[in-house]
Amino acid sequence: MTSIDADEYRLKMENKDFYLDVIQGLAQVPKRLSSKYFYDKKGDDLFQEIMVSPDYYLTRCEMEIFTCQTKDIADSLTRQKLDFELIELGPGNCAKSVYLLQALTAAGVSFNYIPVDISENIICALQSFLPAKVPGLRFNGLVGDYFNTLASHCLFTERRKVVMCLGGNIGNMTIAESNQFFKKLRGYLQPGDQCIIGFDLVKHPAVIRRAYDDGKGLTREFNLNLLNRINRELEADFRIDQFEHYCSYDPLTGAAKSYLVCLSDMVVHLPGAEIPFEKNECIWTEISQKYSKNQVRQMAIDNGFIHTAEFLDSKLWFMDAIWTAV
Repeated sequence: MTSIDADEYRLKMENKDFYLDVIQGLAQVPKRLSSKYFYDKKGDDLFQEIMVSPDYYLTRCEMEIFTCQTKDIADSLTRQKLDFELIELGPGNCAKSVYLLQALTAAGVSFNYIPVDISENIICALQSFLPAKVPGLRFNGLVGDYFNTLASHCLFTERRKVVMCLGGNIGNMTIAESNQFFKKLRGYLQPGDQCIIGFDLVKHPAVIRRAYDDGKGLTREFNLNLLNRINRELEADFRIDQFEHYCSYDPLTGAAKSYLVCLSDMVVHLPGAEIPFEKNECIWTEISQKYSKNQVRQMAIDNGFIHTAEFLDSKLWFMDAIWTAV
């Protein structure tokens, strides 16, 4: 692969990080692409379809928690009776968290809602429909990387913080990466600040694998759309019909992984770079890590938190944990 100076590649400023991440990821062995780039406009739309797919249980399980146990969750956050900022990392369409926003607003709790997402499409959509969904809500949507945005925002406020990270966000990291994430997150918080973290729990392997290889092929299309985005935004020439979606689940490690398998020898070109592929070579695009209850509780302790409360769906398939910084 040819080494180039990124400044030589005539990309718009917002595409430079994307370009460098793709080049660096495809230079690894095995090749890797970050799942955070799934979410262009089409990726956002596809993920909304995935979330209501019969095979994708995560959204339904967490939705049950937020519709049936909202008051208890709200009570766990407001015992200190202080104004706070509710910062949601990766809010998606707010389908679950809106129940908490409505409960807190109806109870007269003083808080600001701050959704943070790398997708400008997501933040623009929230700004359009949230005022009608939650009248009187004070909110300020921010576009950007979680920690860069969090670091900038924390410079301007000393208010108590509650950081919310629902769905599969934490699952999109390895266990080691999750521990690094929580250690870094703890560095932005003061004692008494809290987190609401969603964890997909271990369960029958067939149920998990089906969630990432659904019968309608939505996950396949979602995975392949990443190559379409690279072609469109970075002027690459991936032959999409020569890549195939594949997923696996290892019940011993709890790691569900998605790949794109190359079906023939080829060379993919990007401006200033050539990336060779061999037949049957894989690009690792996503991990969806599953946890035991004890792993979740221990992870809180290991990273400077107390495991304050936990809320589970009726099948015991998903947990939303509340951690308090110590």
